[in-house]
Amino acid sequence: MNNKKDLIDKLKLYLVTDRKIAKLPLTSVIREALRGGVRAVQLREKDLSSRELYDLAKKIRKITREKKALFFINDRIDIALAAGADGVHLGWQSVPADKARKLTGNKFIIGVSTHSLKEALRAQKEGADYITFGPVYQTPSKEGLVDFKGPGAVKRVREKINIPLIAIGGIKEVNARDVVLMGADGIAVISAIMADGKPYMAARRLVDEL
Repeated sequence: MNNKKDLIDKLKLYLVTDRKIAKLPLTSVIREALRGGVRAVQLREKDLSSRELYDLAKKIRKITREKKALFFINDRIDIALAAGADGVHLGWQSVPADKARKLTGNKFIIGVSTHSLKEALRAQKEGADYITFGPVYQTPSKEGLVDFKGPGAVKRVREKINIPLIAIGGIKEVNARDVVLMGADGIAVISAIMADGKPYMAARRLVDEL
């Protein structure tokens, strides 16, 4: 990305995959979601072998490139580089962003998952290009998780960091606008699109709230 504004524009509606809850084949969900307004996709399928993940990543890279959308791989720097992704999204227990940067170079976009102000500040200090912060709400993607933050936490983190902040966790049509009003630059969703039988319409409804 040439600048922060361009990156924020692309991250406004960010899809994280979970093929196990999808009502359609994963590539079909992604095509429809992109048509509906998603502009960034993170491939997060942790149960796949390295080869399976690479093969799937190559297919999604082709789809996202056609739609001029950003494509990230969750945690796997090697797969992200091999598949020609735009970046990697690191978990909070992953290699630090500054160490990842030494492997990827400066043009690679590095995102980091955060769950507290302390983690957000650390990610910014280590050179993350953006963070996700959450879970903002109780989420079906994290069964049993009770430590959700609430939209007010988004505002508290926003006041302390200046890199793009993407809210995640239980975000759907009815609450998307709330987190944006609290200062989130965008929203990342899983089940709101992946579990919808009409991903194009699901994406359109979310775009209308942003």
